Amino acid sequence: MSQGQGQGQGGGSHSLAFRVMRLCRPSFNVDPPLRLDLTDIFVGEDLFDDPSAAPAPSLYAGANDNSDPNYRDRFLLHHFSDAMGLSGLLVLPQSFGAIYLGETFCSYISINNSSNFEVREVIIKAEIQTERQRILLLDTSKSPVESIRAGGRYDFIVEHDVKELGPHTLVCTALYNDGDGERKYLPQFFKFIVANPLSVRTKVRVIKETTFLEACIENHTKSNLFMDQVDFEPAQHYSATVLKGDGHHSEKDSPTRETFKPPILIRSGGGIYNYLYQLTTPSDGLAQTKAEGSNVLGKLQITWRTNLGEPGRLQTQQILGTPATKKEIELQVVEVPSIINLQEPFRIKLNLTNQTDKELGPFEVNLSQNGSYGERVVTISGLQSMVLSQIQALGSTDFHLNLIATKPGIQRISGITVFDTREMKSYEPLPDLEIFVDTD
Repeated sequence: MSQGQGQGQGGGSHSLAFRVMRLCRPSFNVDPPLRLDLTDIFVGEDLFDDPSAAPAPSLYAGANDNSDPNYRDRFLLHHFSDAMGLSGLLVLPQSFGAIYLGETFCSYISINNSSNFEVREVIIKAEIQTERQRILLLDTSKSPVESIRAGGRYDFIVEHDVKELGPHTLVCTALYNDGDGERKYLPQFFKFIVANPLSVRTKVRVIKETTFLEACIENHTKSNLFMDQVDFEPAQHYSATVLKGDGHHSEKDSPTRETFKPPILIRSGGGIYNYLYQLTTPSDGLAQTKAEGSNVLGKLQITWRTNLGEPGRLQTQQILGTPATKKEIELQVVEVPSIINLQEPFRIKLNLTNQTDKELGPFEVNLSQNGSYGERVVTISGLQSMVLSQIQALGSTDFHLNLIATKPGIQRISGITVFDTREMKSYEPLPDLEIFVDTD
């Protein structure tokens, strides 16, 4: 709890004055002197090699005599825990301290009557003023404090969830009747700065149909942060899964882990921790179509506690990724014969899906005449073009394509292209498909 003096305004002297004390957790009291064990001085590491080398008890017989008025044993190590320097005492903050975004600012405010007479009908207001807004924390206009006696005080506590960075001002005002009946107005201002406790850096990688999001969280405070929760809330039409290392199977399968989730420590002064999330789109065609073309992935919800449990909470802005390319149609291979013989026709089964919300087609399916494919080893057997009827919105159709291979061994089926005869446009060819051609 730290106390602050505010800047006051208004003409003349006032009977009342505000005192603001920040309510926050204490810290551990650490004894700086280094404690030691007499055995280390007289023997050192030789004691581990030869236990008989231990000094006679008479050398430090009076070391543990607490009645010694000279405190000659105050630097001796009486218990192994003394080496930590923790005395078991807690220290209240001696200054206003740092205030970070996401914390709850809690203040104990006392309005004191330092005059020799009573003041009456005291209306008290307390508000937080930022660069963007004014937030009212307390207002006793409807029920004024009836009186504050001479030398007395009126105390109250206000809280505010800090959601903005930069300068803040706690404005405390009092409107009261002085001892001679004069109505007076007292404003006082208490200024503080809100800093950012952590930074979040993200990287997005897209591999086929899956998006991977890496979030690196860095601690900018002077105390350790224990992360209770770092959850990614995906945008609509996405689902997210957090990916973890394989080195904690025992913890993952433990029943106690279901009820108690140990926090993750991010050390003070620049400590970092990385999280990895896997984002996928559902198989539903309509949802997948809406997800495509959007670069909004979602946002992170972060909650933490400090060394003595003081909570904090932040939410990031929307995280953006690479916009997914919207495909109107998708051509896929459904089935390929297990045995393909040289110079013998074979059939492959294909599926054509309309991924839009409108009707498409008719279509023609053929092998591209693009010269970049070089000499074709696998060609169409029979008619060189297959006609497909129109496909309804989000619908699909299966069809077969007759092919023939002219060379044995591992060969590629390449250049299968779909052409929309109504829109007069060609779509991206089917990726190359490898097959094995037998000579028998």
